[in-house]
Amino acid sequence: MSPRKAAALRHGDRTLREHLIATADRMMSERGAAGLTVRAIAREAGVADGVLYNHFDGKEELLALALRARVRRVERELGPPPEPGAGTVEANLRVHVEHGLALHRALLPALAGLTAQPDVLARFAASAGPGDAWRDRLHDYLRAERDLGRIAARTSAAAATSMIVGVCHEAVLSALLHASEPSPVPVDEVVATVLHGIASR
Repeated sequence: MSPRKAAALRHGDRTLREHLIATADRMMSERGAAGLTVRAIAREAGVADGVLYNHFDGKEELLALALRARVRRVERELGPPPEPGAGTVEANLRVHVEHGLALHRALLPALAGLTAQPDVLARFAASAGPGDAWRDRLHDYLRAERDLGRIAARTSAAAATSMIVGVCHEAVLSALLHASEPSPVPVDEVVATVLHGIASR
């Protein structure tokens, strides 16, 4: 290992690849992804520019993996979602909505600079493993609750999932398009609307 590599890894026991991913993640969080260069990431990581190409096929792969690492870290901090059949559906949906909003808020600084980098976003999507996608877990939860008879048999799990995911996306798009902090989403109102609909009774 070269002196610069050794210096970069002096603290902790992670690999150089993990160190580079963590560095890119931190830089995207602090500065956004717009204008982030291989040279800047390498200097922040304390390695020579060419070292990145020993571990990644380019900046796009590194940024996609850094974004995936952020998602996994945030989800570990949030904890596992409720299991079907446990507690109440209303309380469980509240947790799912809060989970989705927190995840999207955590990704906002990076996404602000990635909208013009479709290759990074495509690689990020492709990097998802089984069970990685919050949307899929939400859909599976709703379908399981329907199978258990705790929500109406006529419920479209796909449509309900799209409604909840849309609330989370809207908060992010508002910030991206209007350059302002998204207004707090009334989680209880979202849950009540998903559960009870909008038809007059």
